[in-house]
Amino acid sequence: MALVGIVLVSHSGKLAEGVRDLLRQVATEEVRVEPAGGTASGELGTDAAAIEAAIGRADTGAGVVVLADLGSAVLTTRAVLADLAAGPVLVDAPFVEGAVAAAVLASTGADLATVADAAREARDEPKF
Repeated sequence: MALVGIVLVSHSGKLAEGVRDLLRQVATEEVRVEPAGGTASGELGTDAAAIEAAIGRADTGAGVVVLADLGSAVLTTRAVLADLAAGPVLVDAPFVEGAVAAAVLASTGADLATVADAAREARDEPKF
């Protein structure tokens, strides 16, 4: 069974990889979580080619949820998605909490809309 994939777009490669490592603790191994952080030269920033490649790696046929950390990561992701066929969904959600919620639901075999909704709903969950 294909599961919804997750792409983590961050200005920092280390941040995207760290969140991916966290998700590996809460999701089944079958959920593809792909970081797309930093620039090709390892600097802070975003890289459209890295985002597109991560989407391709995350897609197993059930769709892809994309979470971005800050403003220009959102803008770069939107530009990438505008050039792709319909499919990947950029979700307005908190980066870490939304990613955890998405990964947990993706692990259950939930569909793209349900996984995206779980990430969005993480915004309303109090921390204490």
